[in-house]
Amino acid sequence: MTLPNRMKFGIFLAPFHSLGDNPTLALERDLETIQWLDHLGFDEAWIGEHHSAGWETISSPEVFIGVAAERTKHIKLGTGVASLPYHHPLMLTNRMVLLDHLTRGRVMLGVGPGALVSDAYALGIEPSLQRPRMDEAIGIIKRLLTETEPITYESDWFTLREALIHLRPYTEPHFPMAVAAAQSPSGMIAAGKHGLGVLSVSVIRGGSVASNLGDFWKIAEDTAEEYGQTVNRLDWRIVLHVHLADTKKEAMDQAREKSAAYQYDYFHQTMGTPFDYDGPKDKIIDYMADNGAWCVGTPDDLIEKIKELGEQSGGFGGFMIQATEWGTREQVRHSYELIARYVMPHFQGSLDNLVTSQKWSEDNRDNLQALKTVSLSKATESYKNKTQN
Repeated sequence: MTLPNRMKFGIFLAPFHSLGDNPTLALERDLETIQWLDHLGFDEAWIGEHHSAGWETISSPEVFIGVAAERTKHIKLGTGVASLPYHHPLMLTNRMVLLDHLTRGRVMLGVGPGALVSDAYALGIEPSLQRPRMDEAIGIIKRLLTETEPITYESDWFTLREALIHLRPYTEPHFPMAVAAAQSPSGMIAAGKHGLGVLSVSVIRGGSVASNLGDFWKIAEDTAEEYGQTVNRLDWRIVLHVHLADTKKEAMDQAREKSAAYQYDYFHQTMGTPFDYDGPKDKIIDYMADNGAWCVGTPDDLIEKIKELGEQSGGFGGFMIQATEWGTREQVRHSYELIARYVMPHFQGSLDNLVTSQKWSEDNRDNLQALKTVSLSKATESYKNKTQN
C-alpha cells in the first residue's frame, strides 16, 4: 500500500492553551474550530483527556463531544484519547454507546494509557501499571461491545458481576476504535492484539524500539498475526504539527513566538520532556521544521510532507493535524482553510477527473474550436437564408 485513494483528514485536539488565556473562551474556540472543520469538510476530530499541568483543559472528551455534536453535521468525533486506567470499562463503554446513538454513529473511541504522569500520580495510579491496565480494559470493552451474555470478571482494579451493556451500539457492530502509539511499543502491540486502529505521531521519538514508521507499524502487524487478528493501514492515522499561510515566511513569522512557548514552556519546562536544542527560543520553530517534526509553510510544503510520510511508513489512511494556536484566531482558521482547499484534494481524488478533463480540452482545443466555428457559420448561414426568403 502507498496512500489511499481517499485519505481521511482531521485534527488531534488535546487542546493546548497557554496560561493567561481565559479558559472559558479557549474552550469556546475549540468548539468553533470543530464547527469550522465541519464546514470545510474535514473527516474527524479527536478530543483529548487530561487532568493536570495547566494547558490541556478538557477533562471529559465525552462531554465535549456531546456539545460539539450538536454544533456540527458531518464530522466524526472521537476520544483522543480516553485514558483507560482512569475509568471503569463498563462506565466508559456505556457513555460511548450513548454518544453513538445521540450522534447517529458519528463517534469513535480512541484509547490510551494516560499521557500525563501527573494525572496518574493524582489518581494514585502507579505509572508502570498504566499500559497493562490499558490492555486489560481494551479486552473487556471489546467483549462488552460484541458479546450478548453477561460478563463476570475480577481484576485488581475493577470488577464486573454479570455485567451487560443494556443499550447496544448504534453502529454495527460497534463504533471505530483506535489506540494511541508514540514511543512505547505498547500502543502498536495493543492494536495488533485487539485488531484496533492506531493514532501515532509522525516522528518516532527517541528511545523507541522502532527507528522509523514502517518498523513501528510492523509491530502491530506481527502482533496481530500472533493473536489471530488483523490490522489495516487504512485505520492508521498519523499526527503532525502543521501551520500554513500563503507564504512560508508568513507561516514562520505567525507561529514563531507561540510555537516556542508550546515546545519550551509546556513540554520542556512544565512536563520535563527532554529537548536536545540549545539555542534561542525564537529559533525553535526553525529547528523543529528543519528536523521534519513540524510542517510550517505553504500547502505545497504539506503536500510534499504527506507524500514523504507515505514513503517512510509504507502507507496510512488518515492524516491528523495536532491542533495548536500558534497564530491569531484568524490565522489558525486560514491555515485549516488552506489545507481543505489545496491539500486535501490531492489525497482524496477530487481533482483527478478535473485535471483529466482540462488536459483533454487543452489537447483538443484546435479541433474543438474548428467544430465551434463550423457550427456558428452554419447557424449564421441558416439565419441569413431564412431572412432572405
